[in-house]
Amino acid sequence: MQKSRKAALLSALIFPGIGQFYLQRRILGAVLAGAAIAAIYRIISVLLEQAREISVSIQRGDIAPSITSIIEALATQPVNGSEFLSTLAWAVLVIAWLISIADAYLRS
Repeated sequence: MQKSRKAALLSALIFPGIGQFYLQRRILGAVLAGAAIAAIYRIISVLLEQAREISVSIQRGDIAPSITSIIEALATQPVNGSEFLSTLAWAVLVIAWLISIADAYLRS
């Protein structure tokens, strides 16, 4: 298997930037991996905050402790106006992943 294809597969299947590290392009690999890590951190932070707010609402009795009520609360309850930042984090993650795959495949 060509080195560039193997690097692209590493970036696609494991994590953004891994293929660049495999190709000895450590700076770009670190930038892509760092962007992906920051995006994942933001996404997880928002999800945990949303879970905390819903659990508090359940304890107060505002939301019934049923799956349908929790799903409705998730669909209608943004976390402190952070919807834009969550969308941005998802975009950064996807873009970093795509750049990592494309760069690894096009470099030999």
